[in-house]
Amino acid sequence: MLRLIPLFILAFILGAHRPPSKDPAFYKTKALPGDGVFSLLRRYDLDRNSCNISKFYALNDLKSGTSLKVGKSYLLPIFIYDFDGKTIRSSVGIKEWETAKSIESYNELMLKDGYRKDSFKKDKQLWVPYHLLKCPETDLKKAKLDETASNGEVNLAVEASGNRRFPIFGKKYEHVPLKSSSLAGKVYFIESGHGGPDPGAMAKVGKHTVCEDEYAYDVALRVVRKLTEHGATAYMITRDRNDGIRDEQYLVCDKDEVVWGNEAIYRGQRPRLFQRSDVINELYEKHKKQGVSDANQKLIVIHVDSRSKRQQTDLFFYYHPDDKQGKALAEKMHEKMEEGYKKVNKNRGYDGTVTARDLHMLRETQVPSAYIELGNIKHPTDQKRLFLPANRQLIAEWLFEGMK
Repeated sequence: MLRLIPLFILAFILGAHRPPSKDPAFYKTKALPGDGVFSLLRRYDLDRNSCNISKFYALNDLKSGTSLKVGKSYLLPIFIYDFDGKTIRSSVGIKEWETAKSIESYNELMLKDGYRKDSFKKDKQLWVPYHLLKCPETDLKKAKLDETASNGEVNLAVEASGNRRFPIFGKKYEHVPLKSSSLAGKVYFIESGHGGPDPGAMAKVGKHTVCEDEYAYDVALRVVRKLTEHGATAYMITRDRNDGIRDEQYLVCDKDEVVWGNEAIYRGQRPRLFQRSDVINELYEKHKKQGVSDANQKLIVIHVDSRSKRQQTDLFFYYHPDDKQGKALAEKMHEKMEEGYKKVNKNRGYDGTVTARDLHMLRETQVPSAYIELGNIKHPTDQKRLFLPANRQLIAEWLFEGMK
């Protein structure tokens, strides 16, 4: 009898690591408007491993490059195990403590992001990413990109305390003091037009070549910093890691901008537009699942116009015809812009307009949105508005007042 006790204990220990007899199912979810394979996987933090991507195609019997259908359900490379109420290792049938901790962290992330309704300890459903069991080595190239974009640069979400440094604003402006929490719980997506291979409108001023994307980006960055000062969650959709807020009159044109997630900007206009609207819709859905209403999410698209050198324009605003909240947003920003001009020069007047237009970024995004043209890059008067850094700051401040 005494000889049997060690055998019983050994059997019990081995049994704790034996794979569960029931094969786990894969998690299923519906494709949202704007979803592609990579954006869907990125939403569930599965895009860092190539084996997850391959498994997704295999699970759904899809060919590489296939488009997803909105509303259709797709299997994700996430195993669903029954949690036994004891440990993750005994539930999954693994020995590795580090793997179990990674599984636990993943479930906590999915709960925090709103994709899980309850913790695995409550609903007894344990989510296990495919790569953690089948191909645990992370793709080093993607991991390096993610590391480069960390430390506050990628996520401009504001916390009430801590080191409030955001490198994306540049060395001079990277420290952002929290002036108030008046915008806490509100989410803003700030998209500056063009970038990467597409400089947008261009003009020649003396020996300088000026590009639309650089000036739209600088104003957008200043707007984001204002939002960050008051506790908002603010996203720069187009990003340039080394420009920051610039106080020069002539901003150097470059092509190193990327889209949120460190994705290279597509060359074709249509793919480029969908690339950005997809990212915005993905982030919008994420915050919506966290309980952030449409009223507390806003998209601002900033461009610079190009017209005849003789045609001076004030800032004008667009909204989509079917977007009532977007219309109200555009009208409020227009109102604050007019007020700002009157304070600076009472006799000048203001001719900016608010009109409805069926533009891609207004039509294809789900967020209440407004589209802004800052002026004519070819007109001498409008160039003063764009080129002088103090004027770019004033524009950013007045736009911010209309966004609150």
